[in-house]
Amino acid sequence: MSSAMTPLQRVLTALGHQEADRVPFFLFLSLHGARELGMPLRQYFSRGENVAEAQLRMQNRYGHDCLDGFFYAPAEIEAWGGEVVWFEDGPPNSATPFLSDVRAIAGLKPPRVEETPVLVEALKAISLMKEQSSLIPILGVAISPFSLPVMQMGFEAYLQLILEQPEAFWQLMRVNEEWCVSWANAQLSAGATAIAYFDPVSSPTVIPPDLYRKTGFLVACRTLPRILGPTVTHLASGRALPILDDLAATGTAGVGVSALEDLAELKRVASGKLALLGNLNGIQMRHWTAADAEREVKQAIAKAGKGGGFILADNHGEIPWQVSEGTLSAIADTVRRWGHYPLDWIDESLT
Repeated sequence: MSSAMTPLQRVLTALGHQEADRVPFFLFLSLHGARELGMPLRQYFSRGENVAEAQLRMQNRYGHDCLDGFFYAPAEIEAWGGEVVWFEDGPPNSATPFLSDVRAIAGLKPPRVEETPVLVEALKAISLMKEQSSLIPILGVAISPFSLPVMQMGFEAYLQLILEQPEAFWQLMRVNEEWCVSWANAQLSAGATAIAYFDPVSSPTVIPPDLYRKTGFLVACRTLPRILGPTVTHLASGRALPILDDLAATGTAGVGVSALEDLAELKRVASGKLALLGNLNGIQMRHWTAADAEREVKQAIAKAGKGGGFILADNHGEIPWQVSEGTLSAIADTVRRWGHYPLDWIDESLT
């Protein structure tokens, strides 16, 4: 058995496709921080100090291998002047799309991070977490230029733009690329270890792989090299298998994979090229017993743990508000019990 590593060492070893002391695991608890501090979500996200304190508390309790710098997806839309809709028991969402006229794309300019209060608070949270714990990776999040328009202009209008108005589409991509790079690099400068490049529209669940290769793939190839730190592409529950080789070609270090796909097959195709992050079903997790959590975690480790290149996590990148602390503890306990290398307990029939 390997000697104990810090979370940062453990994660870097896994991303290097080697076996660490144990399988690393991420609990993406962006929403649970509000519960930790006994605050409504809107109040919780109003101050970076809240998020930093809650993230550090929860990491200390569960022992997972990252700190989550993510606030909420439409925080980026606030930078463009868009509005946010809040809920008591789930993630906030963007309101009516602010980009209702395609002609407005011609004059669109990327906003400035420092002029958006919620993003300033997010950077503060990252900075505070970095000051208090340099041995735990901090994951920042940037929505890809290719996926952000779903909130900027709405899904249907965006798909029409891709298919029917290529000139306007590529103009929007250029503006969004500048924004994505500036926001990602601001998080890295604040202390983030790596950036999760959230790109669900690129998933074969949303668009055909051939269309992805003409659009989202090219956008990623232009954007990711300008982000001044490692990236992991996350498809937010979307399938990845048909485009794994394409994702590797973008230069990303890993991919968040879906519970809809077989983890053993994903590992076989991605081995040595992309680390896998996933793929516990966050929706089903709301109803898990401790026995369910142990079964699901063991099966995931059995399918993808050997040889490194695997970080256990939920498949969406955000664990639902309704998942209990008991379930989170059961996930953590199972990793500590069964995740130590060399994983001699694995029955190859499970994979």
